[in-house]
Amino acid sequence: MTQTTSQPPFTRPDTLQLRPRTLQFFIDNLPLLTLDLCGYACAGMDRMLFKGLLLWLSVAMSLVLAYRFIYLKRMIYRITDEQLIYEHGVITRSSDYVELYRVVDFAERSNLLQQLCGLKTVSVHSGDRTTPRLDIIGMDMNNDLVSVIRGRVELNKRRKGIYEITNR
Repeated sequence: MTQTTSQPPFTRPDTLQLRPRTLQFFIDNLPLLTLDLCGYACAGMDRMLFKGLLLWLSVAMSLVLAYRFIYLKRMIYRITDEQLIYEHGVITRSSDYVELYRVVDFAERSNLLQQLCGLKTVSVHSGDRTTPRLDIIGMDMNNDLVSVIRGRVELNKRRKGIYEITNR
């Protein structure tokens, strides 16, 4: 005797891999980029006092900006069926794990430059001790990331039998 159920068999959702957009680098580092370009322009002037020092400072600032750019380009946010994983670092790579059943809240925000570029930051708040808040930066404005994560959070809470009790 076979038993049939009306529910479809459980299928695991695909792992999402997200990376910040390159425009986020320019948004985050606009003051330094401007200062660096001005430094190079002033170092090229004939009658500039401390010309050599200004050039060395501009080169050092360019190296810092290059490191920040590489750091941003190597960021990966992975959303599996059970975890949100944030991989980051250039010389030393680190991974932060947030169990999806621990997620309690979400927030989206965009500063003025992000709005002009069509980007946003999604904050995931959790009961995790090491990563109580994880910011997913440089995401496209029309990417409905919160509903995707929320669906996976609800699935994990149901699967593990976790229910929120509030006292309001």
